[in-house]
Amino acid sequence: MAHLAEKLKQQGNDLFKAGDYAAAEERYTAAITKFSRNPLLFTNRALARIRLQRWQGVIDDCLHSISLTPHNGFNFKSYFYLAQAQLALHHPNEALSSALTAYNQAMHPPPAEANKATAALPSLSELVLKCKKDKFAARERHRRRKRGDILAELEESLEHNKRAELQTIERSLSTSSIGVVEAQERRQEILDTHQKKIDELKTVFALADPENHQPREVPDYLVDTISFEIMHDPVITGTGHSYERATLLEHLKTNPTDPLTREPLTAKDLRPNVALRQVLEEFWKTAGTWAIDW
Repeated sequence: MAHLAEKLKQQGNDLFKAGDYAAAEERYTAAITKFSRNPLLFTNRALARIRLQRWQGVIDDCLHSISLTPHNGFNFKSYFYLAQAQLALHHPNEALSSALTAYNQAMHPPPAEANKATAALPSLSELVLKCKKDKFAARERHRRRKRGDILAELEESLEHNKRAELQTIERSLSTSSIGVVEAQERRQEILDTHQKKIDELKTVFALADPENHQPREVPDYLVDTISFEIMHDPVITGTGHSYERATLLEHLKTNPTDPLTREPLTAKDLRPNVALRQVLEEFWKTAGTWAIDW
């Protein structure tokens, strides 16, 4: 049965590469029916379901794959896909936890998986930052709602409309009323339009009431990609990556490589990033206490 499942999985892989995600999902399902104890089958189907935007199915598959993985086993892809689905379903807290787990696993992979893990690190880092931003944005909306802020009410209304439009796309996709490519294009259009409206709304309120509506945003380049906290004392490596000095030195105690590139790295190779530090000093002066809780 395991041999037949592997054959069906390969067929699913071929269909996935050809862009036929629905057929790939069916093949993976058939493989799971033949041999349900292989966590990779659920991970593969989860990726096909991501392409199909079947988010709850992605979550179910990832959790099943994780349950089949030995305790402390290496399964960063399941956590990576799980975080994407949780974020799509508007659960930023859970998504951040899953994304961090995926990132931490990829940072410390077994030798046989090192190349795949290294290649995935930039995408994982990007996802962690997105989850953290979404979590902070949700907390900001809640803070403003508690003080009766009209901006928060308008943001909530726009968020509700966005979710309703995305759900309509997902229903159309699930009934094959539209194809995968069209669904992806429509979904991106909805997200882009929503973000544009939010940005315009914040600009109007910031101009009308600058004291209470200063933007609370952290540029990606100010965030350390080891701890995912805002930096204070950035250092730069020979490959051009910047990190918080303290977290990088701690990393180098057990792993003398650049966290993102895996190239050899020691404390002697580090140089202060003077330009970035000046930007950070200005940011901390103007941000106020809110940045501490970011």
